[in-house]
Amino acid sequence: MISKKSCHFCANNAPAPDYKDVNLLKQFVSAGMKIMPRRRSGLCATHQRKTARAIKQSRTMALMPYMPE
Repeated sequence: MISKKSCHFCANNAPAPDYKDVNLLKQFVSAGMKIMPRRRSGLCATHQRKTARAIKQSRTMALMPYMPE
């Protein structure tokens, strides 16, 4: 039986992800710079949406790359 991952933000009582915190957002992006799905990242639905939005905003502001280097 597969144990369920707990949401990083819910478990640590952390605030919602911010687009300026690139080091945190890199944890939820694969090596190919794709946003990880919920089943892989272990986030709850609310925080997955907020994280994806923060990653996209960070890419728009040129803080994170779209493609791997």
